[in-house]
Amino acid sequence: MSMTLTTLAVLACGTALLAQGRGASVAAGSRAFELRTYTAAPGKTAALHARFRDHTNAIFEKHGMGVVGYWIPSDQPDVLVYLLAHDSRDAATAAWDAFRVDPDWIAAKEASEAHGPLTAKVESVFMSATDYSPMR
Repeated sequence: MSMTLTTLAVLACGTALLAQGRGASVAAGSRAFELRTYTAAPGKTAALHARFRDHTNAIFEKHGMGVVGYWIPSDQPDVLVYLLAHDSRDAATAAWDAFRVDPDWIAAKEASEAHGPLTAKVESVFMSATDYSPMR
C-alpha cells in the first residue's frame, strides 16, 4: 500500500495526539508548521515548479511565511511537498489572507494559469512541534 507524505504526516499527527496522554505534549512556543502537498495537473509540473521558483518564494517571504523546504517524492514526480513555518495559527491565517490578495501573486497566478490550472489537488496539514522536537 502506497501512502503520500501528507497521509504519513496526518498519521504522525494523530499518533502524537494519542501519545499526549502518555507524556508527549506540544512544545511551549511552538510555531505553526504547515505541510502542503500539491499534485500537479497533467503536463503542468514544470510550470508549477517555475511559479514557485520565480514568484511564490518571494511572495511567501514578503508575508512572513518561512519556507523550511521543498521536496519531490521519489515515486511521485508530479507532486510537490513543502513545509512552511508560521509564528502561530493566527499568523498563518493572516499571512494567507494577505497572500491571496497580493497583486504580485494575482499576476503570477493569472499568467501561469493562462492555459489552465497548475494543480489538480492541494492538501494542507497544520502541525505543532512536540516538546522533544529539535525544531520548534
